Amino acid sequence: MAQINFGGVTEEVVTRNEFTHPMALEALKNETIAVIGYGVQGPAQAMNLRDNGFHVIVGQRSPSPSWEKAIADGWVPTETLFSVDEACQKGTIIMFLLSDAGQIELWPTVREHLHEGKSLFFSHGFGVTYSEQTGIVPPKNVDVFLVAPKGSGTSVRRLFLQGKGINSSFAVYNDFSGRAREKAIAVGIGIGSGYLFETDFLREVSSDLTGERGVLMGALAGIMEAQYKVLRANGHSPSEAFNETVEELTQSLMPLVAENGMDWMYANCSTTAQRGALDWKNRFRDAVLPVFTELYESVVSGKEAEITITANSKPDYREQLEKELSEIRESEMWQAGAQVRKLRP
Repeated sequence: MAQINFGGVTEEVVTRNEFTHPMALEALKNETIAVIGYGVQGPAQAMNLRDNGFHVIVGQRSPSPSWEKAIADGWVPTETLFSVDEACQKGTIIMFLLSDAGQIELWPTVREHLHEGKSLFFSHGFGVTYSEQTGIVPPKNVDVFLVAPKGSGTSVRRLFLQGKGINSSFAVYNDFSGRAREKAIAVGIGIGSGYLFETDFLREVSSDLTGERGVLMGALAGIMEAQYKVLRANGHSPSEAFNETVEELTQSLMPLVAENGMDWMYANCSTTAQRGALDWKNRFRDAVLPVFTELYESVVSGKEAEITITANSKPDYREQLEKELSEIRESEMWQAGAQVRKLRP
């Protein structure tokens, strides 16, 4: 493992230099990897593993749009594409990549095929961590581990095709074979991870749920809406308000942050922008810190898991979700965004 210093904190990470692609292939040479679910993470991880030379099959319901998508991606019925039940039977490493709600529903089917010596893989610690609510309790005689890419399935695939990689966490929940950690890292390399850092199931789900509800999605969307509303209320046009709130952030500034960090982005902006950002940064931090503290406590207490499971189990969940998403999509800010995107050169 490589040692990296993160601002004075030394952490061990696994890179492709220490655990190479040939090593990963050797570690999993006798394994049949069954990817269960072909929704968000399933397609990217399955195709990346396939393209990297691993023995992969897909398990998916038929008929369904996801079944047809799998066929379009090159998976062949009765050869590499099977029902969930048959894929679980054939697989030695079962990659359980359904949504959290989907995992709860299909757990009895998967559990039936978890015979001694098999491995159960996750990309999220939700189901196992909140087992009292989900009912997902793996047997003791199988390896249980996860690799959690730090991005969407779309990003996992795009970065792979670009010859890059997405950072991932990995964790071992149960090491029956004595090789669970090796298998986890090998799968992580196989799906195209740039580097892997170690965690556990509880910390993975705690950081993940906090991030999704916070900076990555919830807080980001909320802050954007607030600034847009203030600009519009003070007479700025939709185009001006959207460009100053979203377009410049996503198209100009965030790529600079990704390239070399926040300080480098600051250094490459005007002195007026630098001064204002430095003066206001701490005020925003102090304003939202209590909200993030409340959010994290809600996550670790299991409250967020309970809310999610209850909402997802309602028969009209999809209809209500579409209603909420349409409210965002049809808002003035994101209608302005649709027009601005059309005008990009």
